[in-house]
Amino acid sequence: MNDKPYIIAEIGQAHEGSLGILYSYIDALAHTGVNAVKFQMHIAEAESSLEEPFRVKFSLEDKTRFDYWKRIGFSLEQWKGIKKHCDEVGLDFICSPFSNLAVDWLEEIGIEQYKIGSGEVNNFLILEKIAQTGKPVILSSGMSSYEELDQTVAFLKERNVSFSILQCTTAYPTEPEQYGLNVIQELKNRYNVPIGFSDHSAKIETCIAATALGASILEFHAVFDRQLFGPDSKSSLTIEEIQNLVISVRNIKRALDNPIDKNSNESFTALKQIFEKSLAVNKKLPQGNVLMIDDLEAKKPKGCGIDAAKFMDVVGKRLTFDKNKWDFLNEEDIQ
Repeated sequence: MNDKPYIIAEIGQAHEGSLGILYSYIDALAHTGVNAVKFQMHIAEAESSLEEPFRVKFSLEDKTRFDYWKRIGFSLEQWKGIKKHCDEVGLDFICSPFSNLAVDWLEEIGIEQYKIGSGEVNNFLILEKIAQTGKPVILSSGMSSYEELDQTVAFLKERNVSFSILQCTTAYPTEPEQYGLNVIQELKNRYNVPIGFSDHSAKIETCIAATALGASILEFHAVFDRQLFGPDSKSSLTIEEIQNLVISVRNIKRALDNPIDKNSNESFTALKQIFEKSLAVNKKLPQGNVLMIDDLEAKKPKGCGIDAAKFMDVVGKRLTFDKNKWDFLNEEDIQ
């Protein structure tokens, strides 16, 4: 992860089972500046059953959730082509497996790092399978308490798995009071591993804020238009929004990497000469006039007379020469 934050755009199920749409997402995201594109590998027979209750009726063409997973799944050969296309356009291929069979497929495809979805954080069977691969893992903590996370972290550490954790709230779309931005630092302090932010707010400011708070990984869903059908559309960012987000978070990280020393202002010397001011008189005054504050004006630039900041050193002094209106005051003009 050379670029920071490491930015992951998730396609998820936005492809609706169409390879053509999926490839279109890959091509579009390749021009946004993200580092990686993320998928979900759902193999219906290995993962689900007819009894699965979640989001059964959201789809107009699937009678069961099992039918939905079946319809939007791809074959192993198709997944190999998807990975190859990501390589061709310069995007890292990341995927969340939801079955041990999916891990086997991903290993055959050549995945380099795994993403663990919020619902799988305490699925120690799949974690054991992934740990045996020796590949790094990104954990999404959306449904996990600290007690549950502690168990998973201990499990991974025992197996010498390299891992990072994403603060995440499993709510689609996530409202501001649900972001949990405070958890970023809590996770850093508790686990001392790279911490990121997985966002479902459909707003770019959330990831910008997470970057400012120290997130080194960002993840969000991508969609061509939030009005498109799909379980995550309303909680996703559009391609244009993603482009703007990438620019914004890269700028914020650049700022964080270049802290300003407020005690050092040598670089402003030339500008200070232009914008700071010298003392002048605001009316015609004769020799011997005792200068009052109402006689004085501060005029640009600095260096044409006594510094304006030293006006109290002038008040009460007598003029040694006649001065015309708006003349600068120099040391030799007063006694």
